[in-house]
Amino acid sequence: MAEYVAPLKDMQFVLSELAGLEQVTSLPRFVDATPDVIAPVLDEAAKFAGEVLSPLNIVGDQKGAVCENNQVQETEGFAEAYRQFAEGGWVSLSGDPEFGGMGLPDCVASAVAEMWSAANSSFALCPMLGVGAMNAIESHASEELKNTYLPKMMSGEWTGTMNLTEPQAGSDLAAVRTKAVPNGDHYLISGTKIFITWGDHQMTDNIVHLVLARTPDAPEGVKGISLFIVPKFLINADGSPGDRNDAYAVSVEHKLGIHASPTCVMSYGDSEGAVGYLVGEENKGLAYMFTMMNHARLNVGVQGVSLSERAYQHAVNYAKERVQGITPGLPAGTIIEHPDIRRMLMTMRALTEASRAVCYLNAANLDLGHFHEDESEAAKANVMADLLTPIAKGWSTEVVQEVASLGVQIHGGMGFIEETGAAQHMRDARITSIYEGTTGIQANDLVGRKFIRDGGAGFSALLAEMQATCDTLDSPELLNIKPVLQQGISDLQKLGSWILENYRSDAALPGAVSFNLLMAAGTTTGGWLMAKAAQVSEQKMSADEQFYSAKLTTAKFFAEHIMPRSQAYIDAAMAGTESIMGLASDQF
Repeated sequence: MAEYVAPLKDMQFVLSELAGLEQVTSLPRFVDATPDVIAPVLDEAAKFAGEVLSPLNIVGDQKGAVCENNQVQETEGFAEAYRQFAEGGWVSLSGDPEFGGMGLPDCVASAVAEMWSAANSSFALCPMLGVGAMNAIESHASEELKNTYLPKMMSGEWTGTMNLTEPQAGSDLAAVRTKAVPNGDHYLISGTKIFITWGDHQMTDNIVHLVLARTPDAPEGVKGISLFIVPKFLINADGSPGDRNDAYAVSVEHKLGIHASPTCVMSYGDSEGAVGYLVGEENKGLAYMFTMMNHARLNVGVQGVSLSERAYQHAVNYAKERVQGITPGLPAGTIIEHPDIRRMLMTMRALTEASRAVCYLNAANLDLGHFHEDESEAAKANVMADLLTPIAKGWSTEVVQEVASLGVQIHGGMGFIEETGAAQHMRDARITSIYEGTTGIQANDLVGRKFIRDGGAGFSALLAEMQATCDTLDSPELLNIKPVLQQGISDLQKLGSWILENYRSDAALPGAVSFNLLMAAGTTTGGWLMAKAAQVSEQKMSADEQFYSAKLTTAKFFAEHIMPRSQAYIDAAMAGTESIMGLASDQF
């Protein structure tokens, strides 16, 4: 099986031409993030991903993590890879330099994260969760807790986790029951958490768990949840790990994919109580955790992109080698000459490039929203980032289901055989549309919090940006793209107006239309960015004809073969709720 090769040219193209990297690096926060700094970072990340992480991918799939005696043992080879990863400074690319981070933009870190996940999705989940934990601590914890935990986490000496859900709670965090009882300068935590990614391992000498729990007098529901740091090992006065805390992994789940990522059941306080330290104020834990979750949602969207890229590369390699069948009128050769194989490969390629652009644009807006010194510009970027997050997460992870499945299909019967490796990408990808909020949760977030709440103002701003691009698509090469993009924009405007006019009279309508709204928005946003890519490619064709002509052709394919889906999603949404809600429960 061929190892992963990072698509550096396309990543750099998307960052510079579509995501707005130059605007981000013009901010004072990123004054040192020059092209001479960023290019070597991307080059070295690509090398590490291909040479160190990629060879361990199939090893981890075949020999996943195991839990014995309340202790998780990671897959052989992962500890050495993680040591090299930490020594290379890869853990904290976007972290605050005050605590040892490199201070690079999130959009650059997203490109690097794509490489880690494409090379080895199971491995990449460990630092991904650590970054989210660091963000939450940096944003909300006391200076004492920041100084105690962040330097060790940013150096990679310690990893981090997020502990939200419980057996009875699922995605309903209002049902969290884990307790936190005050005890001097700390709290004693007791309860069980499930689905904890990299909840335990032996790769570092400490793990920092962020745990949602309730204090004794907390109000019911989400308003009574607090956030606590619960280290695997308590911290000595000199900052070194000390006594073992009462926090243990009691099992790991046996999963469809990402076998080398230990998904743990964590038990807190089975003996004397796990020592935990309050982050911020009591009863504000859910808001704090969303600092971590929003980054995690974007990163899962990037994970969808990464697995699309890996599945695409795998399928291309196979199609160029496999000799079978003859298409009348076309030269004999490998199956890549077959029109239907080309259809599938182009679908994979176009969806991957479009979802990459959506995610990188989202990350760039997070950078601008967080660090722009002009409050109005920061506010505008934050609105865009909030709107794009459920689209980036939801659409990109739905896209990868199709892309990875097509990868198996291109392999034919051999795709159904594990030895070819195509099935692993499909299995690993399946979780991405579930964890960090299912596609349904992302869709409800989009229609409720990001659309109805502000009367569609943010949505209209996004459509206005699309329209501005559409109005400039006047060259002969782009004439087949322009009407399709215009149709997508107009149809989304029509759907948005229809939702605002009707949601008050039908309580089921927002939930019923939410998925189709998300998929239409993702498809059209992807189409807009592909149109921009085509425009830039046409202008720069003479600089690298092979690269830019491929970009232009892929953009045309997206317009002709993918964009029509948006109309179908919109038609389905505007069909309303009657047939969705028409059956009584006992008719199912």
